[in-house]
Amino acid sequence: MGHHQLDSLDYKILKLIAENARIPFLEVARECNVSGAAIHQRVQKLTNLGIIKGSKYCLDTNKVGYETCAYMGLYLKNPNQFKDVIEELKKIPEVVECHYTTGQYDMFIKLYARNNRHLLHIIHTKLQPLGLSRSESLISFKEAFNRQIPIEDMNDDLEY
Repeated sequence: MGHHQLDSLDYKILKLIAENARIPFLEVARECNVSGAAIHQRVQKLTNLGIIKGSKYCLDTNKVGYETCAYMGLYLKNPNQFKDVIEELKKIPEVVECHYTTGQYDMFIKLYARNNRHLLHIIHTKLQPLGLSRSESLISFKEAFNRQIPIEDMNDDLEY
């Protein structure tokens, strides 16, 4: 999956809406010195390309009753089960992220539970039946920060 050719206007739009998903298109248009219709068309193009995957509100998980955040490394009994396990993980609402990884784990997930007892219930009743040989858990005490990646104009000459 290569990246798409984006111009400076696309990057400026992405930067503005990544900082504030609720920013009105007319304000973006003013910042970019183009029409509101042009912004609408560009955002639609970026959405159609899959660069923009939507917008969402960020909830404070503690304030809605999910006090435990856990990261889990999963080991599958049968590595040929990746596709089936992914589909089953999607059915567990507490699992909010799933990654294929290098290293020791077959998969790495992030989930939220109401408390540690609820986490144990999720592990025993929802995760273990998926065909795990074992799992390793890391519990987050507190999220220090969470942010979008920086949006920079990739057309600028940067040296890495």
